[in-house]
Amino acid sequence: MNLEACTQAIRTKVGADSGLAATLKFDCGADGVIWIDGVSTPNSVSNDNTDADCTVGITLENLGALITGDLEPTTGFMAGKLKVSGDMGVAMRLQRVL
Repeated sequence: MNLEACTQAIRTKVGADSGLAATLKFDCGADGVIWIDGVSTPNSVSNDNTDADCTVGITLENLGALITGDLEPTTGFMAGKLKVSGDMGVAMRLQRVL
């Protein structure tokens, strides 16, 4: 799954109101970023590298697995496949969205 496909999939899952009530960024390093604005109405998803309440460092490959359900968020975190910085509560709410 490339960055654009991941962005579209997340945009679909987030919808108009994700219940996230915060901003979150998936940082895929050299592959780019996906930024979720869960504060605005409607919610929006972009590839802007903007500061967020919570940042999830993850490879594009693992992000694709997270989106398709092949990677469980908690398992991925425990296995070191994703790193969370900032507000951990936002990351916990993200599980309901994905």
